[in-house]
Amino acid sequence: MINSIQGNVDDFGIDTISFAGTLEAKLKAAREVGFTQIMLSARDVVGHPDGLDAAVRAVKASGLRVTGFQVLRDFEGLSGHLHDYKIDIAKSMLEMCAALGSKILLVCSSTSTHASQDLDVLAKDLRKLAMLAIPLGIKVAYEALSWGRTVNEFTQAWDVVCRADAPNLGLGLDSFHLFATETPLDDLELLDPEKIFLVQLADFMWQEIRSVEERISTARHFRVFPGEGVHSQALAQLVQKLHELGYTGDYSFEVFNDDYQQMPLPLVAQRARRSALWLGEQVLRRSVPLPNQIRLRRNAAS
Repeated sequence: MINSIQGNVDDFGIDTISFAGTLEAKLKAAREVGFTQIMLSARDVVGHPDGLDAAVRAVKASGLRVTGFQVLRDFEGLSGHLHDYKIDIAKSMLEMCAALGSKILLVCSSTSTHASQDLDVLAKDLRKLAMLAIPLGIKVAYEALSWGRTVNEFTQAWDVVCRADAPNLGLGLDSFHLFATETPLDDLELLDPEKIFLVQLADFMWQEIRSVEERISTARHFRVFPGEGVHSQALAQLVQKLHELGYTGDYSFEVFNDDYQQMPLPLVAQRARRSALWLGEQVLRRSVPLPNQIRLRRNAAS
């Protein structure tokens, strides 16, 4: 067991969705390679064979800090019975979030064709969600899905967050979606770093995504850990840019990968640990490495 990770890496955690196996096994694998925090997926919690209370006990017994809880989808912009239904779902998500000790609930921009495209309507709904979260001490991180119907870039998400003007409503950034939309990194300068509540990181294996269908497929099945794909340089620049802007929050590795789901948990956890070491020690402390340097260094050492 590795007792600690050296260097600037405590800011980096992993998402349970990156692993296969039981919740307990995922928590154990993350802890044993030295991670101090975990991003929880609702499916891992509600899918626990002994129920929610047992899942909560397992998380607390792990000693890992909860980075955040995900994910509330297709929430904003609905009306009538659809709005009421989503409010009920949101309340349930917030209650689970609080029970797990998570201070952040992640919300993805809506893909629903039934949702309004009026930004003020979207902002009103997100403000309502944020107000529901305040008594529980929870922040709401709004993330732009790159295939969102109305909001698909972080600049648009920021516009909605500003319109909502709620103290506990901010942004969730995901490197995959940012690279997929090719949003310039300079646009990050538009943001208030204190309103960035969470940053999720992943790489992928091809330079360009040629259709929305391929974008969705890549996002859900073919992500890899930072430094393992072809966007190492861009990821390094993103992390450095956020650091320069004053972002002091957490980074979580959200890696949907069908191959990793078929690998032993310790091996996947070790891959994640190498990414944390690369970002913490190479990117944030020293010069930006060449693309794929992490992979080249590993091969040289083997």
